[in-house]
Amino acid sequence: MEIDFVQTALALCVGISLSAACGFRVFIPLLVMSIGMRLGWFTPAENLAWVGSDTAFYCLCAATLAEVIAYYIPLIDNILDTITTPAALIAGAIITAGMLGDLPDWLQWSAGIIAGAGAAGTVQLGTASVRATGTATTAGISNPIISTIENLMATVGSLLAVILPILAVVGAVLFIALGFFTIRKIRDFIARRAGTPRTAH
Repeated sequence: MEIDFVQTALALCVGISLSAACGFRVFIPLLVMSIGMRLGWFTPAENLAWVGSDTAFYCLCAATLAEVIAYYIPLIDNILDTITTPAALIAGAIITAGMLGDLPDWLQWSAGIIAGAGAAGTVQLGTASVRATGTATTAGISNPIISTIENLMATVGSLLAVILPILAVVGAVLFIALGFFTIRKIRDFIARRAGTPRTAH
């Protein structure tokens, strides 16, 4: 099998960028991928062509709308984070693997699991940590603002992945770095709080 390394590299950039966007919202990047397939922008892996089908498109439209609305409902947003973390991993793997249609199956899924799921998971853990901190420190008042920012980041990141994949992958790397930084800062904050002795009364 002859591989076009330039096209494969671009496809990988698109896949990683869309996967990272899954860390903000699971279904927005999948919907963008489905639209791209329907418009002929992408050549997906044969076993993932179903993402561009009519059924998948309409289901993803409904799922995207439900996900966006649900994140504005108090308490539900925090519960969703526990569900969407594994979902983001799966979506990230599917997207990146699906973009590498010219590669053998084992290589598609290796890249999907390592690069796609890794990017999605890191960003998702970072956003979940930010929301949990917002809930604890502001009683959830800041959560709608956080949700709005996440919606914008997922949408803009997904569109950039399609229009400017090289730029988008740079953004994805920054999102992943921010995720690591956020997780570390929150972990250190919790450790300091746990180690602070109580004031005697």
